[in-house]
Amino acid sequence: MTYRWLMGAAALTVAGAVAAQAADLPTRKEAPAPIFVPPPFTWTGFYVGVNAGAVWKSGNNNSSLYAPDAPWLYTYWPNNNNNSNTGFIGGGQAGYNWQTGSWVFGVETDFDGSSLSKSRNIVGPNFTNPFTGTTGYLSANGKISLDWLGSTRGRVGFVATPDNRLLIYGTGGVAYGGGTANLNFYDSSTNIYFNSGNNDQSRAGWTLGGGVEYAITNNVILGAEYLYFDLGSKTYYAYPGVINNIPAPYSTVYAREKVNFDGSVVRARLSYKF
Repeated sequence: MTYRWLMGAAALTVAGAVAAQAADLPTRKEAPAPIFVPPPFTWTGFYVGVNAGAVWKSGNNNSSLYAPDAPWLYTYWPNNNNNSNTGFIGGGQAGYNWQTGSWVFGVETDFDGSSLSKSRNIVGPNFTNPFTGTTGYLSANGKISLDWLGSTRGRVGFVATPDNRLLIYGTGGVAYGGGTANLNFYDSSTNIYFNSGNNDQSRAGWTLGGGVEYAITNNVILGAEYLYFDLGSKTYYAYPGVINNIPAPYSTVYAREKVNFDGSVVRARLSYKF
């Protein structure tokens, strides 16, 4: 009896030791799923896009009359230098940015079509021509238009938010554009027309401005931009359009107009970054 009791006690002791060792073993649980942390946004890379906005002329035009042998015409020369006008501009852009730290450097080229056009038709007061004795007036009309505008510019900017998505930049470079300009006037007292013809021309100059862009996603970028452009100036001359039967004093008469090809652009931009 005593023997059996001792055997049972020994068995219980062994079982307890085994259970204690098992309790000390590590549990086999599933490892936690890894958390994906996307890389920070960077402006480095190529992009293409579209833009649309408004363009307006900034400078005034100067028109004048040259009539040393018909000085009475100076008094009645119609002159109006109001050249404010606004048109639509739209097109596309492409470029490359490189980001280092908070700074972004880039180069961009763009090409836009424009509807900017300014026409004027001015009629002066009646006068009596002392050479012919007839009564008449002087009228002047002209037109200047910007049909297209492009530029190639450098860009320097900095990111203004911790997530790198807001970019503020300045830009400047070469600008080029094309359009037409003409000047005409008419003396009804002699029925003589003076005209400069229709002058189609492409010009080059400079541009300067700035803008802001925001990366909505890693590929889609929305922005707004202002540019001032200056394509120089040119003087147009309007000479008599009729060769025969011109009174002698009118053989030296002509009109001239200095046109400043400058203006401003404000436009919205949408770009896709590769």
